[in-house]
Amino acid sequence: MDRIDLPTTADGVVTVDLKPDGGAGDRVHLLGATEIHAVNAAIAAGRPLLVRGEPGTGKSQLARAAAMKLHRALVQEVIDYHAESRDLMWTFDAVQRLADAQIAGALGEDRATLKTELAVAKYLRPGPLWWAFHWAGAAEQATCVGAPHPPLPDGCHHENGCVLLIDEIDKAESEVPNGLLEALGARAFTPFGHCAPVRAIDTPPLVVITTNEERALPDAFLRRCLVLWLRLPEAEDDLIAFLVARGRAHFSDVAAPVLEKAARMLVRDRRAATEAQLQPRPGQAEYLDLVRAVRGLAPADDPEAQIALLETVAGFALKKHAGLPA
Repeated sequence: MDRIDLPTTADGVVTVDLKPDGGAGDRVHLLGATEIHAVNAAIAAGRPLLVRGEPGTGKSQLARAAAMKLHRALVQEVIDYHAESRDLMWTFDAVQRLADAQIAGALGEDRATLKTELAVAKYLRPGPLWWAFHWAGAAEQATCVGAPHPPLPDGCHHENGCVLLIDEIDKAESEVPNGLLEALGARAFTPFGHCAPVRAIDTPPLVVITTNEERALPDAFLRRCLVLWLRLPEAEDDLIAFLVARGRAHFSDVAAPVLEKAARMLVRDRRAATEAQLQPRPGQAEYLDLVRAVRGLAPADDPEAQIALLETVAGFALKKHAGLPA
């Protein structure tokens, strides 16, 4: 399957079951026509899909939903401030190799044994790009060093290709996106100590990259991406309807008045954050946290009790800036 079918239902969305493993993350994701067109275009063009937008708009979940609908393996990496582009391809444990060399030397191992035991391949772990480009080769290398394989949810197979999620790339220095340009463009890279490159020889991966706009991305990188902006509706009535629909998809047992009341509260606090020029503003993620909390604290068959709890819990779920009114 090399594309996602457009929605045929009246609500204009495709509901994707994300099959959670018991965590507190989103159980479902609603794919609209715009998101589906963007994913299909990125697959057809063979370009990364850069997903932009404020936190909590479902950027990371989009990659998970695409993997489920395409029945592909999902390989993901969350970028931090210390990341290097090479880490996305492979990591080399030089410290462990040095320690092993010192132990072997102290034990008086001969040169031939040292050369075998300290081979570079025994300290080279495949990174997410390696798995996405060539799963079988990454699996072989992972077995060599005792590294784990990425988990495969039910119904997803690496034979169908991979979805590679590079999450929050804006946290990294410009070296990271710049360092990925050649590997993503050529669909190949050569790991340390290897003579032959790792290539995407089967189904090219769908690469989804997210940014929260913490820092600007290099122009050369942007030119090589397709870009999808995920924005919440600006009109308050539209935003309320949008949130209630998401709440209904996630929590089918929560009464409509609870979902609507929570949405109106979020819109109120989002407006206050906008007027106070505070970022980030509460959004979809905070709304779902609010509903999830009252759902867990009050009986499902007592919507009045849940509504009564909303104001109390909203103080924790929505008001995250000192400048917002209590």
